[in-house]
Amino acid sequence: MENKNPIKEFEQQLFHFLDMLSQGEIYSELGVITLIYVLAWLLAARVRKVLPVLRTPPSPPEQYPLKNLAFRCGKLLFPVFAIMMLRLAVEFSEWFTEEGWIMRVALTIAILLVFLSFVNITIRSKAVAAWFRWVGTPLIFLHLVGALDDIVAVLDSVAVQVGNIRVSSYGVMRLVVFGSLLFWLGRVSSATGQTIIRRQESLDIRTREVLAKLFEIGLTMVVVLLLLQVMGINLTALAVFGGAVGVGLGFGLQSIASNFISGIIILLDRSVTVGDYVELEDGRTGIVTQLNMRSTTLETYDGKDIVVPNEKFITSSFTNWTHKNNKQRYRVDFSVAYKTDVRSMVELVKKAVAEHPQVLSGDKVPFEERPDCEIDSFGDSGINMFVEFWMEGIDDGRNRVGGDLLLIILETLQQNGIEIPFPQREVRILDPEHGPASNQPSDDG
Repeated sequence: MENKNPIKEFEQQLFHFLDMLSQGEIYSELGVITLIYVLAWLLAARVRKVLPVLRTPPSPPEQYPLKNLAFRCGKLLFPVFAIMMLRLAVEFSEWFTEEGWIMRVALTIAILLVFLSFVNITIRSKAVAAWFRWVGTPLIFLHLVGALDDIVAVLDSVAVQVGNIRVSSYGVMRLVVFGSLLFWLGRVSSATGQTIIRRQESLDIRTREVLAKLFEIGLTMVVVLLLLQVMGINLTALAVFGGAVGVGLGFGLQSIASNFISGIIILLDRSVTVGDYVELEDGRTGIVTQLNMRSTTLETYDGKDIVVPNEKFITSSFTNWTHKNNKQRYRVDFSVAYKTDVRSMVELVKKAVAEHPQVLSGDKVPFEERPDCEIDSFGDSGINMFVEFWMEGIDDGRNRVGGDLLLIILETLQQNGIEIPFPQREVRILDPEHGPASNQPSDDG
């Protein structure tokens, strides 16, 4: 076998390159590439001028994720238009010349640069961005140069087969690459979609929560189906698996299935939604902070989280304080001495209570919702009174009003010389020799 001289081969390649430089085709290709970039820049500038969403960023960006993404992707208009024109130029150049390698190299470089720019613009996580760069860039390069199919064939030939199951190196790598990509896309799309739905002010909060959960469920099903396709699993084969799952649901998974279906029912009938103040049958109370498919989380005013299975809201009774109306009625109790001028005292107390900023009062408030002071009963030591009032929200936590009103009532009574009675008892001292000696009342307080 004749050994080739590397020096001669290098000289031949150099002479071939110099020969191409002496031809006019290479300069015409460079001119076409330059013209393409100028046209792409002009077209991108025109599109940005016509579409305001691509010209100015939204403020604040975190409240408009789609507009912010569109603005950031607008920076890719120029290279994308250049790639489209270069692709057309490559197809046309094959009709006139057999080489056209400069055009193909320019197209390959442009596509790689657009991919890297897209990763830097759209992906915030450094780890995910690095994964895309180190995995996606080689795959795109191998595909553009036409070497990817050969590498796939080699990897697919390295396989282990057990019965009807065949596991190849290509299958494993495909599952890792595309499975990670689908998982990341599903998580980002779910979070972005739910954020957009929950910020639709034209919909009430219950409708937004239902749509957000249905979007999450639908997206999860799509990701699972795509992942099964990537794994090469025939969906028709899932019929047998579905039958086995159905039997399992009837036995061991009955509770899980019940909570899952109960969660869907809760979302659809809107009996419970995020922000509601709920009192359970056992007396525990809290504000709904999360509605999951298996359970509902209630946050108490002392910082604890109560995780309640969704089935409890279907099979048991509960009180939803803020289901349809956020206004609530409360009362505070106090007592005054029997010698008090009750009529004038009632007006003083109602006026003092109405001045609280969270108590509903004024001419615009319906008469039955204004503060009212009434006699509750006649006690042993004084007259038992109460004040009824309406407020927005629950009288606890940040909205604690009852304690403020008791202090206001106390100060009002003290300022007007109204006595709050002490418990009174009558004590009789009996003399065994002379009979009842005296009837002496005394205060026991």
